[in-house]
Amino acid sequence: MRHPPIVPNCRRRPKEFTDVFYSLQNWRSIFERFDRDRSGKIDASELRDALLSLGYAVSPTVLDLLVSKFDKTGGKSRAVEYDNFIECCLTVKGLTEKFKEKDTAFSGSATFTYEAFMLTVLPFLIA
Repeated sequence: MRHPPIVPNCRRRPKEFTDVFYSLQNWRSIFERFDRDRSGKIDASELRDALLSLGYAVSPTVLDLLVSKFDKTGGKSRAVEYDNFIECCLTVKGLTEKFKEKDTAFSGSATFTYEAFMLTVLPFLIA
């Protein structure tokens, strides 16, 4: 029995679902493009380039933290597999969006109360 391909029907699906669907497709193609050695993992320089292609210019320090968090080999490979790349992208995207909400002058800086900071960051750490 053949099943039709799983493609969201925009008339029946909420916009959030279609946004996630297309983001996942985009992230898959970016992962494949920057996994230059076809290892199924992207190293720090490949991750930097992949994030940059998504519009996220992270510092070397932030990049190192991201690799440490999303390399699930315990630091042995210093590389990120596809599933963890998706989690990394969701984290960077979500934190960037939260930051931009507070950066109303588009200056690259924002002021947070301690409570607002904790409420912004903790959901990404706990999820």
